[in-house]
Amino acid sequence: MIAPQLEKALAGERLTPEDGLALLQSGDLASIGRAADAVTQRLHPESYRTYNIDRNINYTNICTAVCHFCAFYRKPNSPEGWVLPREELLDKIAETEKLGGDQILLQGGLHPEFGIEWYEQMLGDMKSRFPNVNVHGFSPPELHHFTKVFKMPLREVLTRLRDAGLGSIPGGGAEILVDRVRRELTRGKVMTDDWLNVMRVWHELGGVSTATMMFGHVETLEERIEHLERVRQLQDETGGFTAFICWTFQPDHTDMSDVKPSGSFDYLKTQAVSRLYLDNIPNIQSSWVTQGQRMGQLALLFGANDMGSLMIEENVVAEAGTVHYLTLQQIRESIEELGYTARQRNVRYELMDEEHERRAVAANAERDQAAKGSLVQLAS
Repeated sequence: MIAPQLEKALAGERLTPEDGLALLQSGDLASIGRAADAVTQRLHPESYRTYNIDRNINYTNICTAVCHFCAFYRKPNSPEGWVLPREELLDKIAETEKLGGDQILLQGGLHPEFGIEWYEQMLGDMKSRFPNVNVHGFSPPELHHFTKVFKMPLREVLTRLRDAGLGSIPGGGAEILVDRVRRELTRGKVMTDDWLNVMRVWHELGGVSTATMMFGHVETLEERIEHLERVRQLQDETGGFTAFICWTFQPDHTDMSDVKPSGSFDYLKTQAVSRLYLDNIPNIQSSWVTQGQRMGQLALLFGANDMGSLMIEENVVAEAGTVHYLTLQQIRESIEELGYTARQRNVRYELMDEEHERRAVAANAERDQAAKGSLVQLAS
């Protein structure tokens, strides 16, 4: 019976790890989902649900870490390794801004050679050309790696990158924040305490970030709760996480392709439990990019208040065989079909002004129409 745990959450009381585990072990998805939606309604009584427009730009796929779950990275001496030319990167940002985006998600592998000046120059080039575009960049594994390559303290690395133009930090590379799991999944990558400390120091410097969880691989249910507990503890300390996003491991084309994928039931339940457990994180994002449009939409009834990003470009998950793609119209319709107004927001969950939003809708509609025309030509 999970009624006591749900009653606690609905009353605004904090769940214990034992409570969270009981919920994850339960098969009563409907009750957990209703409770998560009720908590979301309490936290977000507004008549709208949000999304943002950004683009995932990978500046390199060269990586010294070995992650068995990743189909994207290439070893430093691989002939398939690359570094994105600077002009190509800037062209991608220009297209993003034209489509109404105000942010790029900038991530790469753990490159063994570049010094901090290279990253400062990249950020400087981006901010000088696009001062209004937020750089949501460099996951904690990258930033921890930088301290080793640059031989600099973490606070100095973060301060210099912030001063060069870094705006916020994504929660990538969290997977499960339990060292046993991390050792089994990867070699040469940041462990739990250091991942959390990157976020801690960034928050102390006044920055914001997101938190994530990739589940459904080698972790136990207890370890999922341990992950949520560590995130919640840090948020108690700093208050710097604006949102939490969880998604299921995508095994295709990885060294872990024998792992049976988690299904939609597990995804919805884990997200709903996350909403109930993370009582101090204001926003939960749906993960339509791994779940598809309908499950991404349903997630808005299971604890999410945000549809996530239009994601003009995404490479890492796509390399693992997941190719869900939504237009801006489909994202807005997914929200509106549930009776909410669809509104564009920024990284701090502030609403964009309505004129900006109208221009973005028009620009994306024009782009989608052109893409349809190209497909018709190819088919004829």
